[in-house]
Amino acid sequence: MQKKSLIHNTDQIFLSDRQVAARYSISRQTPWLWLKQNKEFPRPFVFSKGCTRWRLSDLEKFEETQK
Repeated sequence: MQKKSLIHNTDQIFLSDRQVAARYSISRQTPWLWLKQNKEFPRPFVFSKGCTRWRLSDLEKFEETQK
């Protein structure tokens, strides 16, 4: 019998601008401002009109570079 791995895969988790704002305790508009002002801030994925999401693993990598 194989053991199931409990690896947390953040590559498959996507966050809305509201969730990104909540993660950093900022306004909903701030991630969009960061996109314009900071070339290192992760670019979101556009899945459809009105559905733009940031990959959690990209945000975590960005956080590591800011330490």
